[in-house]
Amino acid sequence: MVPRMTDHEQWARRLEATGAIQRGHFLLSSGLHSPQYVQCARALENPRDAVTLGEELVRRLESAKIDRVVSPPLGALLIGFEVARQLECPFIFPERTDDGSLRLRRGFSVRVGERVAVVEDVITTGRTTLEVVEMLRGLGADVVVLAAIVNRSGSLEVDGLPIESILSLSIPTYERETCPLCRAGIPLVKPGSRKQSEAST
Repeated sequence: MVPRMTDHEQWARRLEATGAIQRGHFLLSSGLHSPQYVQCARALENPRDAVTLGEELVRRLESAKIDRVVSPPLGALLIGFEVARQLECPFIFPERTDDGSLRLRRGFSVRVGERVAVVEDVITTGRTTLEVVEMLRGLGADVVVLAAIVNRSGSLEVDGLPIESILSLSIPTYERETCPLCRAGIPLVKPGSRKQSEAST
């Protein structure tokens, strides 16, 4: 990847070339249909690309004076670690407990007043991001900024916190009954599987 690319179209082309931005007819976890799917793990498959993406996010975060980086599992762990490595600060992650909530485990902790950046691979609805923010605030941390490779949430913030992203995408979604991709007969695929979804039959 070419370092320090800031132009939207250039980043979109590069991420699409890695397979991180996919085009087709996708069934999202929400049940909605979409002509695009974002799978940032593909952009992080090559360690050199991960370094480049980390550099771009660090460039956007340096002025925030971050003490610690936190990322939710699983897809954000690689980019979160890389950002922390370049910022030379600690990196930790929460995990789901039996009741479905996010908690710090493995002896991880945050200090009261510590300035934290929450780093994601992709922000879609912002729900998981907000969970992490609320967990950290409950522990006394000062969450100062959110960062992501791709922001497809349609918003520039989550709970008043700014989102610093390399690429912002506005991707349409459709109910099954009104989906133009269904009407066009394009096979519906559930991301992560090459098989046509039963929902398309």
